[in-house]
Amino acid sequence: MDTDNEEVAMKDSRRRERQSALENSDYDIGLCGWLLVALSILLMLVTLPISVWMCLKIVKEYERAIIFRLGRILRGGAKGPGLFFILPCTDSFINVDMRTITFDIPPQEVLTKDSVTVSVDGVVYYRVQNATLAVANITNADAATRLLAQTTLRNVLGTKNLAEILSDRKEIAHSMQSTLDEATDDWGIKVERVEIKDVKLPLQLQRAMAAEAEASREARAKVIAAEGEMNASRALKEASLVIAESPSALQLRYLQTLSTIAAEKNSTIIFPLPLEMMQGFMKR
Repeated sequence: MDTDNEEVAMKDSRRRERQSALENSDYDIGLCGWLLVALSILLMLVTLPISVWMCLKIVKEYERAIIFRLGRILRGGAKGPGLFFILPCTDSFINVDMRTITFDIPPQEVLTKDSVTVSVDGVVYYRVQNATLAVANITNADAATRLLAQTTLRNVLGTKNLAEILSDRKEIAHSMQSTLDEATDDWGIKVERVEIKDVKLPLQLQRAMAAEAEASREARAKVIAAEGEMNASRALKEASLVIAESPSALQLRYLQTLSTIAAEKNSTIIFPLPLEMMQGFMKR
């Protein structure tokens, strides 16, 4: 736990150092740069109040503006939300959306550790955590994050067996999130969540797994039926011993069977005869 806290603290310190290095470099614009800034201010004053509409900009609540003065990031970092001021001709700005962005990872054909080809897709949730780094350190943070998510999915699944992919989706998603979050930290991106959507198996493998599952169920059914027959035979054996101890018990069993058959409303009539009577006929 302490190691994780130390790693997070080191990442935050490195991020702050990179951001401060970017923000503190804007005033090294030279004498010519300051002269152009002064001319821009003079132009704005001369063209008042028309120039006010060009110099005042509004940033929405979920956006941040990165201001460039003569190509250098203005000190103070991202501006907004609300109203901010820029100089004509020398200043430009880029709006960065700070809301959470979601995208689908296209289905990836992956060869697992046990040499099975599967098609896996997923979804990623991320947001811009540092607008300055997202603009200054990478050309297109969204496209880069999408490509990195695809390669990370293939790399993570390539180290797993098919059984692990089917059963440990949460662990795979957590591993992908950690890897993506660490890789995109220099871009000012925070990966909030990764989910595995679907795992598609080849048709032949699906049929083989279905046949295996069916055979396993049939085997369990046969074992259960055999255990039932064994228990029934034990019960019949105990019943025969009880009936053998009392000859009248067999006659009572005959009568109970006759009562059961008569309750079914059929025309069959069974009349039991004592065995002693049959033995007398056999002797003659």
